[in-house]
Formats: sequence, C-alpha cells, structure tokens
Amino acid sequence: MATRHRHHRTALAVTAALLAVTAAAGCSALDKTLDCVRTADAIATSVGNLRQAVSNASSDPTQASEALDEIEKELGDLGDKTDNADLTKAVDDLRSGVTNVRDAIDKGDATPDITPVTDAAGEIAKVCTP
Repeated sequence: MATRHRHHRTALAVTAALLAVTAAAGCSALDKTLDCVRTADAIATSVGNLRQAVSNASSDPTQASEALDEIEKELGDLGDKTDNADLTKAVDDLRSGVTNVRDAIDKGDATPDITPVTDAAGEIAKVCTP
C-alpha cells in the first residue's frame, strides 16, 4: 500500500515539474518528456508486477512471463522515442535484465534475481524525471 502512495506522490511531483517547465520548453521537448514519464511509469508498474509474480511463482509461474512481456513492450515504445544517451543505456540495461530473468525462468528458476531489472527501471525513472 505504501508503494502505491509513493507512486502517486512521484507522479504528482513529476506532473508539477512538467507544468513548471512548460513555458520554457518547446512543444516537441515537452511531448518527449511526457512520453518518457508515461513510459517510465508503465515500466515501474510492470516491474512491480514482476516482483509480485516472482514472489508468487509457485502458485502461477505464467505471471512472471506476462510481466516480462509488458516490460519489453514498454521498452520498445520508449526505445523508439529517444535520442538521449543515458536513457538509451538504461533501456539497454533493462532489456538485458529482462532477458536474463526470462532465461532463468525458462531454465526452471522459480525465484530469479530481478535486481538488475529493478535497478535499470530505477535509472529510467531518474533519467525521465525533469
């Protein structure tokens, strides 16, 4: 529950910051920033789903695969919209982490290490915060 409240506070803070820079930024830059923030938020949600799925792997192993699919979808959307080197690196790191987790699950690991995924998602959130 605390994570949900923190998530909403973060979203509000990001929205306030975006409103503050609206006058100074061009529409194109603002659109890119909003896309980045929206995608980072979606990735954070998917990573939260992955955490939950890994902790419940014994009851439904398909949840982790579905969460990984969602992260990969969001990464595809974000990767197509950026020319920021830091964001590109974070996206590449997250892709690598997702691949490693998926490989571990495919090899029968019911509780794969998702730390690289959560770390890279955190970096994306940092890069996308104005």
